[in-house]
Parts: sequence; structure tokens; C-alpha cells
Amino acid sequence: MRLPRPHRHDLLIASIGLAGGLILWSFGIYVTGDDRIVGERWATLIPLVVMSATEALRRTAPRTALLVGTLAIAADQFTQGNLATVLMFTDVVYASVVYGTPASARRIPYTTGLVTVAITAALLIWWQNALALLVGVLSGMLSFLPALTGAIVRNHREAAEAATLRAEQTALLAEMDRAQAVVAERARMARELHDMVANHLSAIAIHSTAALSIDEEATTRQALTVIRENSVAGLAEMRRLIGLLRDSGGDAEPAAVPRLSGLEALIAQARTNGASSGLTFALDDTRAETAEQLPAPVELAAYRIVQESLTNALKHAPAGAVTVSLARDARALTVRVTSPFGDRPGPRAPGSGAGLVGMRERVQLLGGTFEAGPVPDGDDRKIWQVRAVLPAEERTPEA
Repeated sequence: MRLPRPHRHDLLIASIGLAGGLILWSFGIYVTGDDRIVGERWATLIPLVVMSATEALRRTAPRTALLVGTLAIAADQFTQGNLATVLMFTDVVYASVVYGTPASARRIPYTTGLVTVAITAALLIWWQNALALLVGVLSGMLSFLPALTGAIVRNHREAAEAATLRAEQTALLAEMDRAQAVVAERARMARELHDMVANHLSAIAIHSTAALSIDEEATTRQALTVIRENSVAGLAEMRRLIGLLRDSGGDAEPAAVPRLSGLEALIAQARTNGASSGLTFALDDTRAETAEQLPAPVELAAYRIVQESLTNALKHAPAGAVTVSLARDARALTVRVTSPFGDRPGPRAPGSGAGLVGMRERVQLLGGTFEAGPVPDGDDRKIWQVRAVLPAEERTPEA
């Protein structure tokens, strides 16, 4: 098996340990006396060199380093001993816990603890004096204490890494939430801008076309009057929207939100705008006068759906009747707008196709249902119907 390349820091530690051991050896400084099994001075160098080699593998191959280091420290006990060998062994035990596998990190502290207890008990039985306790304490300081220190350090590192990962995940989720909030706000602004201005601009386009195509002073004057009214109203709506977007301090008075009570005025304006196109408009409100007031988001959505439906009728419907119907029960408000459906040479004013998308989004955000399209109306005729069912209670918008 080919061992991995040692880390440069481990090579430095190994070099320092080897150099320190050689200095101690050159001055004749040993851990024990000359009464060991192998009393030759050179014998001390073998465990020293082997232990320094394991130091070079402490990070890249901690398990191999621990096994070889254990053999080296055992062999050192049969020589006069070198303090550098002992110190490097404690570092190898520490590194085997810090850089080893999770299983090794759990087992090594328990194993060294059991070995320490076993050595102490065996020496007590053998020597039967207090020196056995001292040797047991020393063996624990050389094996169990470094392993315990490594376990503590590893736990702290893993906790720090987990905290860092959680912080990164939290930051990522916050960024995703921010991006979704920006997209949702842009969609809301697009719906509001389209619904508020499209009606007025469509009327301007229709009546300007009439003024240009019909060379009659009365017709031109009437068309210019409608164009001016819609221009002023559209400009007011634009200013209101810009004011809402710029107001970030919260000191300004809240802008009035359109409600269903304003449908009469909306339909009256549609009558004026659609008179030249042969369109008539009617409101059929079957809600009870004593019915509980709807939440503002529900009324706003219903108002905007009616507004956009009337605008689409002005753009695309042939001459005929446009009817707005409102019905409510205990659970929902039903909005239904019907208009003539048939072939036309082309729309009276250009459209972007965003109106139906905006209406559907409004209904979905409130948890309602929406449908739009041609439906049968008897006598092989069809009408265009927009139908939305909105919950009578406000709901949390979907993510």
C-alpha cells in the first residue's frame, strides 16, 4: 500500500522531534539508566527514528502512524529511552484522534483508558506498592490524556464546522427568500401598473383612432374629451403608484385601496369609453347589503379583475352587452364578467396578453379559482366569460 504524501507541517514537526532527540542522545540524556535489556547507546536511536517517521504521517495516515508509533514506544522501553520519542508518541496519539476516522476518534480514548487501567492493575498485583500507581498515572499521561485532548479538540472543530455550515445555509436560504420576495414584489408591481394604467391607455387608443378615422367635429371633440379624461386619470394613477414606491419612511398617509363600492364609477367610465364601439355595460350585484365586509385584498383582487375584464372587452369585444355579476355566499365571492364574443378584423387597441396572467396570479395568491374563455349562450352563440371565485376570508399568500 502506497502511503500518502506527508503534509509539510508534519515534516517540520518530525524534523524538530528528530533533531531534539539527537541532541539529547549526543549529551547522554536518557529517560532510564543502563540497566535495560538493550543497554547500547545506539539502540535508543532506532525507536527515535521510527517515531519521527510516524510524526511525518500524523495527518495523512493517522491510523498507520499510531500502530507503528505504539510499536516504537514499546521498543523504546527496552532501551535507555529518549524523552523526544516519548513526547512524539503523545503527539501521534493526539493526531490519531483529531485527524483519524470518526470511528477511530471514538474508540481510541476508550482503548487508551482501558489500557491505562489494565497496566495500573497489573503493576499493583505484581509490585504491590504505590509505585505502580505512579507508573499508571504516567502511562495515562502518555496515552489517555493526549487521546482525550484530541477528542475535545475534534468535537470543538466539528461543532465549529457545523455552525459555519448552518450559517452558510441560513445565508443561502435568506438570499433565496430575498430573491423570491423581489420576484414577487416585481410581479405585484407589474400587475398593479398594468391594471391601473391599461384601462385608461386602451380608452385613449380607441378614441384617438376614432378621432383620426371619422372626420366629424362632434365626434372628434367627444373623443378628445374622453382622451383627456383618461389621460388625467391615468396620470393620477401613475403618480399614486410612484408615490407608493418612493414612500419608505411610513410617514405618508396610506393610499386608498380600490374596493367593490367603486364598481359603479368604474362601469360608468366604461360606458363612456365604449359608447362609440356599440358596447353597453351593466352591473348585477346580488350580494346582501348586510353581508360582512370582505378583506381588503379580496376586494382589491375582485375590483382589478372587473377592471381588466372591462378593458379587454373595450379592446376585443364586438358590439353588444357587457355584464358584471357579483354573488357571495358564506365562503366565497364569485365575480363573473361576460362580453360579446365573435370575429373582429382586429383589436381596437393593442394588448400584451399580460391581463389574463395577472388576473390568474391574483386569484391564485388568495387561494381561489379562475377561468376565462368562450362559453355557450344559447342559439349556437358564444360569449366570452371571465369567472373568479375568491375566498371570503383572507389567506396567507402562497410561497
